[in-house]
Amino acid sequence: MLKISNLKVAPAVGDAGLKKAAAKHLGISADAVSDVQILRRSIDARHKDDVSYVYTLAVSADGEAALLQSADGRISSYMPPEGYAFPYKALSAETRPVVVGLGPAGLFAALCLAEVGLPPIVLERGRPVEARVSDVKRFWETGALDMASNVQFGEGGAGTFSDGKLTTGVSDARIAYVLKRLVEFGAPADILYLAKPHIGTDRLQKLVPAMRKALIALGSDIRFEHQMTGLRFDGGQLREIEVSAPDGPYTLKTRHMILAPGNSARDTFEMLLRNGVQLSPKNFSVGVRIEHRQRDIDLAQYGKASTLGTLPASDYKLAVHLSGGRSVYTFCVCPGGRVVASASEAGGVVTNGMSHYARDGANINGGLLVTVTPEDFDNAPLSGIHFQRTLEQAAFKAGGGGYKAPAQRVADFLAQRASKKPGNVRPTYTPGVNWCNLWDVLPDFVCRAICEALPQMGRKIRGFDSADAVLTAVETRSSSPVCIAREAFEAVGHKGLFPCGEGAGYAGGIMSAAVDGIRAAEALCASL
Repeated sequence: MLKISNLKVAPAVGDAGLKKAAAKHLGISADAVSDVQILRRSIDARHKDDVSYVYTLAVSADGEAALLQSADGRISSYMPPEGYAFPYKALSAETRPVVVGLGPAGLFAALCLAEVGLPPIVLERGRPVEARVSDVKRFWETGALDMASNVQFGEGGAGTFSDGKLTTGVSDARIAYVLKRLVEFGAPADILYLAKPHIGTDRLQKLVPAMRKALIALGSDIRFEHQMTGLRFDGGQLREIEVSAPDGPYTLKTRHMILAPGNSARDTFEMLLRNGVQLSPKNFSVGVRIEHRQRDIDLAQYGKASTLGTLPASDYKLAVHLSGGRSVYTFCVCPGGRVVASASEAGGVVTNGMSHYARDGANINGGLLVTVTPEDFDNAPLSGIHFQRTLEQAAFKAGGGGYKAPAQRVADFLAQRASKKPGNVRPTYTPGVNWCNLWDVLPDFVCRAICEALPQMGRKIRGFDSADAVLTAVETRSSSPVCIAREAFEAVGHKGLFPCGEGAGYAGGIMSAAVDGIRAAEALCASL
């Protein structure tokens, strides 16, 4: 096959016209091209009057050897990579391994173990997706929070109610493996080549149960509403797990456990600390969700091409470094999405973003976050959790109860005055918002950082700091405020305990969490 890189194609042509575009690039007829595979597709929107798709293609064509000789560097030969394969097979263990947590890290760790003959017992404190969707919908409609089943707790993890982004800063051979497996379980095939792949919450809610069924078929024992509440070690070796379940508590004997908690498993972190597991505070971020009309951001990003109807909903990724040394950045941007209530504790408001695969909603929202370091609070293992909780409770109070969220127009925020009503951007958060002054909710250093950053971001994307953009508070759960110390993937001083994923402090999204779960499964297998 031949590899063509940086092939620009007009949005009106798109994927459907690739065969002709590749043939033209090679200087041959379209009939001489037998197959075209997309290896990567991105969007070049640097010049608003010339927005284009940019492809890397693998092409099968007549006379490939001659084309390579005459191409003058325009093309190269292409051999599909072998790809990652889990490096263990047909293993056995003295006691059955346990996986705690059924988010991306736990799901992929369990899958790898099950496929090599070690089907685990999986403990998930929340409920299966089908029940969880109903519980979350009821919360959004009525403000009745179920602390056992919500956006944070349950099958699939917090990512189940998100945009399903699969972008990551991690460079790892396991990434292609994760993408391939996700497609097998129902993810759209375009995640294999898009520069910014996403699944969407609607498809995630079908994909996760498909993974569960595969795990059960391989012999895994998945136990919902079973929460790990204690651990027992003997001579530094894991021996037993204490579990709380609907039918009463019980003890589970095991020598190997993959711990994949979400970053909201605060009671789990407290239990680990009581059991002598080494935890340390880490940097995280807090802030708000910022919401614009999608069509305004499309116009700013694509120019006149935004009216063609052939480009996907635009997104953005912004970061500024401020004079005082802090950073403000956007996170988990949800094109065509909505801001969602994501609380897991009574009396606290937490926001997040969510969108469907189609990304066809009227608004776009993203986290607008300020970095927080242990120097901003008491530098104790769980002080970051206390810092988060204080902000969430302040947001609950400012929202007026019922899990309504405090909100403010950007113009009013910059002027430090309370908002009275929305402008042309209608907030999407349910159960609803209470217009107020966010300077009364957020720490002063967070407000000042966002104030300094907004005009700078507005210079990067026209209208980002528009007067009617809506700020909804508070976002506190973008990453874990703690890190579980580990060496070679085992908890320091606690043999048989393998912490991994976002909650353990080693990942920052669906993809990196899944990769970390696979690596934890590798470490467990190596220990056998």
